[in-house]
Amino acid sequence: MKNIKKIIKYIGVIIISILLLVLFRPTWTSNIKGDNSISVLEQVKINGTKQQIMIRGRDQNNPVIIYVHGGPSVSEIPYAKYEDLLEKDFTVVNYDQRGSGKSYHFNEDYSNLTADVLVEDLLELTDYISKRFGKEKVILIGHSYGTYLGTMAAYKAPEKYEAYIGIGQVSNMQESEIDNLNYTISEAKKAGNTEDVKYLEGIAEKIHAGESVAPRGYVGKYGGATRLINMSDGDILLSREYNLLDFIRYNNGVAKTQAQLVKEIFDKPLPMIVTKLELPFYFVMGKYDAMTSYNAAKNYFDVMEADKKEFISFEQSAHYPLFEEKEKFYRWMCDTFK
Repeated sequence: MKNIKKIIKYIGVIIISILLLVLFRPTWTSNIKGDNSISVLEQVKINGTKQQIMIRGRDQNNPVIIYVHGGPSVSEIPYAKYEDLLEKDFTVVNYDQRGSGKSYHFNEDYSNLTADVLVEDLLELTDYISKRFGKEKVILIGHSYGTYLGTMAAYKAPEKYEAYIGIGQVSNMQESEIDNLNYTISEAKKAGNTEDVKYLEGIAEKIHAGESVAPRGYVGKYGGATRLINMSDGDILLSREYNLLDFIRYNNGVAKTQAQLVKEIFDKPLPMIVTKLELPFYFVMGKYDAMTSYNAAKNYFDVMEADKKEFISFEQSAHYPLFEEKEKFYRWMCDTFK
C-alpha cells in the first residue's frame, strides 16, 4: 500500500511538473543570420499597456512592414513561418493587439475596447517602429479585421505610411456575410451535404438581417478560409512564440473582446467611414475568400478614391493569399516596393 501511495505521489509530481513546463516554457523566435539582421520577440509599452511585438528581417535597412492581424483578437504571430520569404527583403513587424494573445493581461478590463482604441494603439506603434528603424514611412498591411483598423489608420495619418495593403479586406459587413453564406450553401450543395444545406438555409434570415455571421466552421469546411494550407490551434500550441499560458490568453481575448468588436463592424461599416485615402492603397484578395467577401471588397474598392489604387486577385487562395500563395505575394511585394 505504501509503495502504491509513493507511486501515485511521484506520478502527481511528474504531471504537475510537465504542466508547469508547458504553461511557462520560454518563448522565442528563431534566429536570422546576418550582421544587420533582427529577430526579436518582446513586450513594449504602447498607448498605456504592454503589447507583444515580433520583429524579423535579414537587413534592418530594408523597408519596414507593420502587419495588423485579424480576428478580431486572433493573433497571427504563430503563423510567421509563412513570412520567411518576406523577411529576405523587408523587416516585418507583427504585434498582438491590445487584449489579444500575448498582449492579453488578466488584470486589465477590456469591456469598453473599441476599434478607435486599437487604431490609436496602431498609430503609436507606428511612431515607435519608425523611430526605432529610422524610417520616415513604413508599409502598412492589414489582414481581415486588421484591415478595418489599417484602413482607418491610413485615413487618419497617411503621412506615416508609404502605402496601405488590405488583405482579405473588410467592407460592408452585412453584404459580405450574405455573400459568404451564399458561397458556403453553394459549396455544400455541390458536395451533396443536405444536412449542412438545411442548417445554413435555416440561419439565413439572421444573416440577411445583419444579426449574425456565416458560421466560420462551415466556411472553413468548404474552402472559404484556406485551400492550399491547413491552419489550426495546433499551429499556435506548437509554435516557438507561444506557450500554453499564451494560448489561454489567446482564448480569453477572443472570448472577452471578439463579439463587441464584430458588432462594431456591423454598426459602423467601413464604407461609411472611409471613402478616400491620401496614399497609395492595394486590396489583395483570394478568389475563394468567404471570410471577407471578394465581391464586397471589390465593390468597396470601386468607390474608394485615391491617386493610386490597385485590386490584386490571387486565383488559388481563399482568406490567406499571403500565406497560401506566399511566393506570388513575395514577388508582388518586391516588384511594388523594391
